[in-house]
Amino acid sequence: MRFFQQVVKTKLVIVLVGVALVSASCGSDDSVDAGADGGVDDVVIVVTTNILGDVAEQLLGDQVEVVTIMPVGADPHDFQPSAQEVDTLLNASAVIANGQDFEEGLIDVLKSAVDAGTPVYEATDAVETIELSEGGHDEHGDEHGDEDEHDEDEHGDEDEHDEDEHGDEHGHDGDDPHFFTDPARMADAVEGIVAFLSGVDGVDASALQAAGDDYVAQLNELDAEVEGLVSAIPEDRRIMVTNHEVFGYFADRYGFEVVGAVVPSGSTADGASAGELAELAEVIEAEGVPAIFADTSASNALAETLAAEVGDVSVVELYSESLGDADSDGATYLEMVRVNANRIAEALG
Repeated sequence: MRFFQQVVKTKLVIVLVGVALVSASCGSDDSVDAGADGGVDDVVIVVTTNILGDVAEQLLGDQVEVVTIMPVGADPHDFQPSAQEVDTLLNASAVIANGQDFEEGLIDVLKSAVDAGTPVYEATDAVETIELSEGGHDEHGDEHGDEDEHDEDEHGDEDEHDEDEHGDEHGHDGDDPHFFTDPARMADAVEGIVAFLSGVDGVDASALQAAGDDYVAQLNELDAEVEGLVSAIPEDRRIMVTNHEVFGYFADRYGFEVVGAVVPSGSTADGASAGELAELAEVIEAEGVPAIFADTSASNALAETLAAEVGDVSVVELYSESLGDADSDGATYLEMVRVNANRIAEALG
């Protein structure tokens, strides 16, 4: 056990340094060309994430300008807006955000927009939320109670340090912001967005409502499709290990259990200790977990390292917090959910 922890710790340091260097080289200056062709009287609806940006475009069509701040592939937890993007958001006719402080680098900007009188709507306001880690490793502790208690004693000081270092800074406790992994909850969010945008001057409320009804119908059909896809997975194999705590709503909706996460947090901005990775490795081995589900919008280096150490575990990428490129199989929200469900069913079924 101690040997495994030392191996993981050594590889963890190497991987984290590499991830930090990649992150430092990334910028967002070219991610949006907001309102370049518009005049001061144009209606501009600004959306923070590309997932909600796609939804807003489906609802509004070409009746107004929709500007999405985060480009495809952006990690919402570490995205930092450029000066141009901040200006675009502050001068919007209305803003649609995810909510629950999901867009960590935009929290202060969104507060400034509210203070300036810009209508800002958070999609999570229309959703029945769950707490982070619901259905996760804590609930799974009964089966491994003695082992978990031992690990807690062994790593208690380290875990407490992690909580002090990350918890207050990022505010990652409380409600889970990743509602969009559940298309049924997205349908609730769409109804809230339609009601919000109907009150924005320049928006055709009748056309918006018709588009909203049609899109909700598509989401309901998608929900049934996903239910059919995962129904073939035996109940004892409906267990998930994810790159970070992002698929809680999917698990809640379709009867899965998230038994652990490589980064045990709702944010990729946090980290994982060697002790936590060693504990997760034991869970993976004990449960016979065949796959770790990684994020297309964040580094999967730690997941790959963990899978290699455990052995006979695949790393499967899912579109978790960003859509795919225009020519990918996850270019829209509907496609994103559908391909994720297929990959999960294939990996676990």
